[in-house]
Amino acid sequence: MQHIKAKNVLPKEIIELIQEYIDGEYIYIPRKEGNEKSWGQKKGTRHSLKNRNMEILKKHNDGVSIKELAEQYHLADKSISRIIRELKKLCA
Repeated sequence: MQHIKAKNVLPKEIIELIQEYIDGEYIYIPRKEGNEKSWGQKKGTRHSLKNRNMEILKKHNDGVSIKELAEQYHLADKSISRIIRELKKLCA
């Protein structure tokens, strides 16, 4: 999340009003309802994980064992198994 200086975007009157409640502290202003971004959307995490998981499935289909994949991707055997199982369901 990026910080924005209030004095650069808000009128002086609004800043003074906010200072009545919170003076010199950080405040989080949530997005308007309907403008929320889902997890992983902003920095591409969801996309990166999807690519990683597809790579895991491809390698497994090419004969790489679950144990080897777990070591290669620094994940538990159960996590690798879950990824493979879920992707096979989606592809079926």
